Amino acid sequence: MAKVSMVERERKRQRLVAKYAAKRAALKDIAADESQPMEERFKARLKLAKLPRNSSATRLNNRCQLTGRPKAYYRKLKMSRIMLRELASKGQIPGMVKSSW
Repeated sequence: MAKVSMVERERKRQRLVAKYAAKRAALKDIAADESQPMEERFKARLKLAKLPRNSSATRLNNRCQLTGRPKAYYRKLKMSRIMLRELASKGQIPGMVKSSW
């Protein structure tokens, strides 16, 4: 089980990313637009730098929804390999059976 503080920190990052997504996209478009004057592009970069660091989508990390484990995460199932194995052994995942021979 992951620390509750780490899981909450990740949730806070998700909220910040959602909150600032449109603003970040607009500023990035201005900064990347070659037709804009250099001063405008530079101002957009400065405004982008003033936004909260955790509002960037690259700061997000996938975590298991059941335990909060950050490593060995299956994107399709949104859980870690350990929980996947446990649930498969109990027969709680439809169509998945733990092999034994």
